[in-house]
Amino acid sequence: MKLLTFIAVTVFSAATLPSPAADTSPLSVAVFDFESKDEKDIGGKVATLINAFLSADANIMLVERAELEKALGEQELGMSGTVSAETAAKVGHLTGAKVLITGKVFKVDKEQMIVTKIIGTETSRVYGEIVKGAATSTIDTLAEQASKKISDTIASKADTLVAKVPTREDRVNAITKALKDAKRPSIAVRIPEQHFGAPVVDPAAETELSLILQQAGFTLVDEKSNQKADVEITGEAFSAYGMRRGNLISCKARVELKVRKMADGKILAVDRETTIAVDIAEQTAAKTALQSAGAQLAARLAPKLVAN
Repeated sequence: MKLLTFIAVTVFSAATLPSPAADTSPLSVAVFDFESKDEKDIGGKVATLINAFLSADANIMLVERAELEKALGEQELGMSGTVSAETAAKVGHLTGAKVLITGKVFKVDKEQMIVTKIIGTETSRVYGEIVKGAATSTIDTLAEQASKKISDTIASKADTLVAKVPTREDRVNAITKALKDAKRPSIAVRIPEQHFGAPVVDPAAETELSLILQQAGFTLVDEKSNQKADVEITGEAFSAYGMRRGNLISCKARVELKVRKMADGKILAVDRETTIAVDIAEQTAAKTALQSAGAQLAARLAPKLVAN
């Protein structure tokens, strides 16, 4: 992917994070228009109010409504049924959100009701919450109550809404267990990276991928090594600024690579990964996103290196 295209895609991305239960960093959430057949535009108003109330929650980082429109298009954003457990993964990938919020607004007899759906984009887990009041109840009051229930649900159910992020040790142990005593080829890794178009001296994705492979038993070599590589991993990595909320900054990263057998030039694998991270410092967020992408690629590539 070209850098300019990558940056254009990045501007609507929010932070991808582990569960708040294990991390104090905020969880990225996108609020979509609610469906309503009783009153025109009320679904959009409810979504706007809920979005505003949730913005006060320090454990939530919201994907701005304007950025959702950039990501999905104004027409698709307003369509009922756009967000469901089946489409959550795709929407989450496009928006960078870990949790999606949508629902319905309707009247039953003399009561006004708001039914919310809280969907995990990684796990497809869905939770529902209901608030109701008299038909004369103001929408802002009901939206505030709904927001409180949404916040409570996200906080208490984060472990099931967001997939568990394995540690480096988890990945190394899994690779070692899967490969057993299989012979590991010597590996050369070269993945230059850029942030905002500027070259980076210490490539984070290359470092993380190399570290995991080395700890899993592979021999690493470079141009200064006496030993020559059996397999070469090359590619490129980009990172770019995503969005800011208070002192927190999100960055999105993409790593693309190719694995080549040096003896005959055969391409053993081609892979790519896109990740997002958040930190109080932009460069650290960018490095963390690249590191995460490198770790995920290492886990997928290791079996292919041994198989070939």
